[in-house]
Amino acid sequence: MEECKIKNLYDLDKTIAKGLLKTEEYPWNVLAKIKEYIIELGKTLSKDEFDEIGENIWIAKTAKVAKTAFLNGPLIVCDNAEIRHCAFIRGCAIVGKNAVVGNSTELKNVILFDNVQVPHYNYVGDSILGYKSHMGAGSITSNVKSDKKFVVIKNKETGEKIETGIKKIGAMVGDNVEVGCGSILNPGTIVGKNTNIYPLSSVRGVVKENSIYKNQNEIVLKNND
Repeated sequence: MEECKIKNLYDLDKTIAKGLLKTEEYPWNVLAKIKEYIIELGKTLSKDEFDEIGENIWIAKTAKVAKTAFLNGPLIVCDNAEIRHCAFIRGCAIVGKNAVVGNSTELKNVILFDNVQVPHYNYVGDSILGYKSHMGAGSITSNVKSDKKFVVIKNKETGEKIETGIKKIGAMVGDNVEVGCGSILNPGTIVGKNTNIYPLSSVRGVVKENSIYKNQNEIVLKNND
């Protein structure tokens, strides 16, 4: 499925994780490598630009981190990122430049590209959010199926599917995606670039780039005229 490939979802120049993402064709195959990548990359970061504040925790000197935020490593927080009051970072997270991790937002095993916003009551686990993607208040990624089986990536339109052999996969969200408030991105959801998800949506499977997702049976392409 071409639309699910890293090269078609993300501008790799917009993340410090470029070296990792270049190693795989599909983004969910990167998830198991995030922890090791952070530890190795962190050792190479400039001490003039980053402070190592704990075991495998590197914070850019220009980042703003609330005293009430919980930070667990491995973790890299890049330039001018903002970690707000009571954010909960469980570990294995890369927070890109100018990104916002907000009040009561929880991160676990994720890559947030530059300028990502997860500002209010979001859960993002085992997921990758592309450049300038934004999750509205209360929207979450669900990363485990209720039957605990391996996640299968499905394209309803074409009938294609990929057996991942992975139990925990959240959402692979492309660049410039807007996720409406209160939405759930179900395990294995792939959202193409420049797509808008209506509020209170339950999204699953592959959503084309440049789309407006109204509901499972009503997904329309944007009119760019």
